[in-house]
Amino acid sequence: MTNESNSGPKTATLRGGLIQMALKASTDNDPETIRQAMIEAHIPMIEQAGKAGVQVLCFQEVFTQPYFCPSQDSKWYDSAEPIPNGPTTKLMQEYAVKYDMVIVVPIYERDDVTGIYYNTAAVIDADGTYLGKYRKTHIPQVSGFWEKFFFKPGTSDWPVFDTKYCKLGVYICYDRHFPEGWRSLALNGAEYIVNPSATVAGLSEYLWQLEQPASAAANGCWIGAINHWLRRSLMPTAPISANTARPISRKCPASGRSFSSNPAPLTGRCSTQNTANLGFISVMTATSPKAGAPWP
Repeated sequence: MTNESNSGPKTATLRGGLIQMALKASTDNDPETIRQAMIEAHIPMIEQAGKAGVQVLCFQEVFTQPYFCPSQDSKWYDSAEPIPNGPTTKLMQEYAVKYDMVIVVPIYERDDVTGIYYNTAAVIDADGTYLGKYRKTHIPQVSGFWEKFFFKPGTSDWPVFDTKYCKLGVYICYDRHFPEGWRSLALNGAEYIVNPSATVAGLSEYLWQLEQPASAAANGCWIGAINHWLRRSLMPTAPISANTARPISRKCPASGRSFSSNPAPLTGRCSTQNTANLGFISVMTATSPKAGAPWP
């Protein structure tokens, strides 16, 4: 549901939440067992966000599974779900209604009509209505990120979702390296853009801290950046055969914690509430950079 209206913000402030979570089950388990464990771990934080008055909540990239793209193991195809009729989207619609909260649900999608697999985020409005989805546009195929084995590039045309609280855009992980997407979302009316990710240390660490604040400033909108937990599993760096299944084994530090980026100084705040077992929810209150005037 793309909204290109130039009307002003629906609220003077926006309370957003980002959930970053460590994997809660061994990768030796089947994908459904892992999904159930991740859902179980997320529910207390969803409840916490709702009780804290969060209006827009977003999870990390493919939040029900490990970041499995360092492997080329066909096992992970079984983790894909249809949207909006899959179990995870349906469950999050219930929580959206319960807490009057917009929820962005990044999961591995299987299109049941075409049989094609995508890296996708479903957007659910505060009344539980499924508004639509964004499919990751830019798909890397480099050492440790063999994403083209799992995902086809999306052609979502930069949708902006007209939610109860704001005009919301989604940009997923590797997308953030391409400034035209940020600009297209802003031109389509986005006031707040979430970037669910799974990114690692090294060059990406520098970019992780640079790109979102720069894009927020350049485009006059808020950005919520959600990473996977501080450590995640990676495969050896050499390419492997598509027919070779290997465990996700080698540890590599991820680039950092989730955060929000503001378009101008002193327009909001972000607080982090740490919880046990390697997971946290970050809550921000964003104020329009042009109070009383339309957001860009």
